[in-house]
Amino acid sequence: MKLSTRGRYGVRLMLDLALHYGEGPIFLKDIAERQEISGKYLWQLINPLKAMGLISSQRGAHGGYVLGKAPESISVKEILQILEGSLCLVDCVDDPSFCERSSSCISRDIWREASKNLQQTLENTTLAAMVSRQKEKRQDETGQ
Repeated sequence: MKLSTRGRYGVRLMLDLALHYGEGPIFLKDIAERQEISGKYLWQLINPLKAMGLISSQRGAHGGYVLGKAPESISVKEILQILEGSLCLVDCVDDPSFCERSSSCISRDIWREASKNLQQTLENTTLAAMVSRQKEKRQDETGQ
């Protein structure tokens, strides 16, 4: 499985909002600059995340975007499912009718197990955990 740019950039967008959680609304242009991602591309990611309640927006001169929930309440799995759709490695895992061999296919069993492990890891990884890991990484880089 290879994540698309949409999923990877969406996680970076959400991580940036989590890193600034509690600081008030963040302008999209500031996120774009920090993450080195086109503002136009980020704009495309905002709407589905907003529709599912992961991002809130505030209008006006002091407007911008904030997380719709606390960072510890948002998993990477949730973000990726919104932006990527199914996280299964092959179609027959989600839909056995996709292949007439599904019921007797040992490969499908392996793909199902691998998909389950991937999804558990993504479910157990919250934005709060990513913020913590990001801060540790920065400390390691600076030696402080």
